[in-house]
Amino acid sequence: MDLYRHLRLVRRHWWIVLLTLMVAMGVTALVTVRAQPRYVASVTFFVTTPSQGVTDAYQGGLFLQQRVKSYAELLTSDRLAQSVVADNPVGLTAEQVQRRVSTSTETGTVLLRASVTDTDQTRALRVTEALSARFVELVQKVETTQDGKAGPIKIEVVSGPRVSPTPVSPQPVRNFTIGALVGLLAGIGLAILRGLADVRLRDAAGLQRVTGSPLLGEIPFETTAKASPLIVGEAAASARAEAVRKLRTNLRFVDVHEPARVIAVTSALQGEGKTTMSCNLAIALAEAGWRVLLVDADLRRPKVGDYLGLDNGVGLTDVLVGDVQVGDVVQRWGDKSLLVLPSGSAPPNPSELLGSKAMADLLLALRESADIVIIDTAPLLAVTDGVVVAVQADGALLVTQQGRTSRSQVAAAARSLHSVSVRLLGCVLNMAKVPKTEAYQYEAYRVVAAAEPPVVPAEQVSGPRHAEQPGVVSDHTQELTRLSR
Repeated sequence: MDLYRHLRLVRRHWWIVLLTLMVAMGVTALVTVRAQPRYVASVTFFVTTPSQGVTDAYQGGLFLQQRVKSYAELLTSDRLAQSVVADNPVGLTAEQVQRRVSTSTETGTVLLRASVTDTDQTRALRVTEALSARFVELVQKVETTQDGKAGPIKIEVVSGPRVSPTPVSPQPVRNFTIGALVGLLAGIGLAILRGLADVRLRDAAGLQRVTGSPLLGEIPFETTAKASPLIVGEAAASARAEAVRKLRTNLRFVDVHEPARVIAVTSALQGEGKTTMSCNLAIALAEAGWRVLLVDADLRRPKVGDYLGLDNGVGLTDVLVGDVQVGDVVQRWGDKSLLVLPSGSAPPNPSELLGSKAMADLLLALRESADIVIIDTAPLLAVTDGVVVAVQADGALLVTQQGRTSRSQVAAAARSLHSVSVRLLGCVLNMAKVPKTEAYQYEAYRVVAAAEPPVVPAEQVSGPRHAEQPGVVSDHTQELTRLSR
């Protein structure tokens, strides 16, 4: 499960992996280009000793193998480096010669290899030639006995000195391979860390866990939604409109024994799409033949009138203070059974007004005149208005925008509702990234409808116009007019 989660994090933050890989390759290219070519000159020595018989040969071999280890240290000694510099000037100090010399031995053999690495090909060869000659002389001196006899060790050059015709470093292929591997691993690690540190809600499963409520809808993100927020006209055939219809179905059957007729739509923060959701949900319910009343109870930042193109000057606030009757300010929208009660003038005390007895009486009256009442409320974490309204409704619908709100913020919003015993009907993940397979499935079954007639301009419902509207709309508005008397 953790591996699958990590893979999802890497897939979600693929740009981090790509960016890290590009940076690693760029650094590798810069280091490779700026690095000076280095050449290696080498020479191989064979260490031997006179022996008689098989037993002597075996013991002599063990002795020489131990001796070779000491000679490897002798190749990098100060004495040998000073001798090379003194007899064959190469423009280097003894310490610089030592740093350029490396040795290696092969286990089980008496072969000793010395290598000199330098940025100058010719100098590397000259140092190696001087080193091989002075090394043989130095071994003979240190192995000479006190009585002047030659030592039992004999060293011969069996290979070299020779220098590599091409640079041994830098190696572009190797460097870029290592750079790509390091960049890829670093990118994957950073992507996982970025995902683990990201506290924002990224999927529907996380939203359900945080709120402890069912997921009633997952509204896909569409680039055209900003220009056409309402699911009317061409947008009525979009995947977003179909998702709202699914929400409508789920909302009606979330609790068949105790259906919610007054629903407060809210969110944790401002800008998560709760007002658009309220309008589209009301439109979808009206399309199904329900008598729907949409109330804009966000008295601080009302947006319902702007979305629907209605006059927002007189509305809920004026009804609650007793200046007008509800039937005089309710406006019909379009040719559907949808009535809208705008917010009205901005009050100085929105919370007290929404929590007043007048608001409770109004909602009780509206419940009897409409099949479903949708109330757009203020964000829960910003002000207390949303909770005040939700307490008086049959339930609340929590809208959360994917990738914008943190888990702690959504959890705090859910707690604010639960703390006052508000019935949280469910949650909606808005602007969600839907898998392409689901989008293809919808496109395969999408029905292209004929052009719809133009939306009837918004108008204020008044006495004479009630009678002109046939069927459900007429009954709906006449009932509101009766309640206002």
